[in-house]
Amino acid sequence: MRPLFAVGLVFAGCCSNVIFLELLVRYYAIMVTMFFTVSVVNNYALNLNIAMPLHMIFRSGSLIANMILGIVILKKRYSVFKYTSIALVSVGIFICTSMSAKQVTSQSSLSENDGFQAFTWWLLGIGALTFALLMSARMGIFQETLYKQFGKHSKEALFYNHALPLPGFIFLASDIYDHAVLFNKSELYQVPVIGVTVPIMWFYLLMNVVTQYVCIRGVFILTTECTSLTVTLVVTLRKFVSLIVSIWYFQNPFTRWHWLGTLFVFIGTLMYTEVWTNLGITRSQPQKEDKKD
Repeated sequence: MRPLFAVGLVFAGCCSNVIFLELLVRYYAIMVTMFFTVSVVNNYALNLNIAMPLHMIFRSGSLIANMILGIVILKKRYSVFKYTSIALVSVGIFICTSMSAKQVTSQSSLSENDGFQAFTWWLLGIGALTFALLMSARMGIFQETLYKQFGKHSKEALFYNHALPLPGFIFLASDIYDHAVLFNKSELYQVPVIGVTVPIMWFYLLMNVVTQYVCIRGVFILTTECTSLTVTLVVTLRKFVSLIVSIWYFQNPFTRWHWLGTLFVFIGTLMYTEVWTNLGITRSQPQKEDKKD
């Protein structure tokens, strides 16, 4: 009887496991498809006359995209304070977008046709960023519903989101190969400490991968160790610092209007997270405790 019982366990357990595994993989396949699409479209937008500061500012509008889809899909309702913050973010993005549009047109001084062509590519880039912004917000809502249904597993989500999309890069094999050839033709660079000489573009790619991992890993640690307010505040400040570094290092044109738009975006983001209100509550709690003592 014992062998028959063991065989029964194998068939009952493994067959039912397949059902739940396929269910899990199906949900992750949807999330991974969204993640892969957003990553590819966001990166490709840089080839469409989109400057890096505008790219980062535009992606800061994820709050408004998430709010709109939350209202439409999850039937959520928000306070007037949060609607005001969304209005500030929208105005900030509009200012930066319109100012960059003028720069794109003026930079193409070869002919009227060249200016129109550059402006057309820029419009396609804006369309790509808008699509990626909405898709990213939809992915966030999908993750929210998924975590509510199956529980929060940050390490598992981190693994699936980055491991499962790898076969998708087969469709970009020719583009990857072309860039690998360009990387091999870049100037040689001697890596400090180890003294190995490699093409400098490969060194940049390696450092990009390392820093990206540190960033993503840090975000996932924050989500498990800190409140969502702290995580949102840290990410917002990171965007601002990245913007300043990009402008300074790459010498991108940034007018007073761009600064005004940037200010609106980040003030709106902080208003959305209710930083000042929560900080006021946090400060008042120790005072109440002291009075009780």
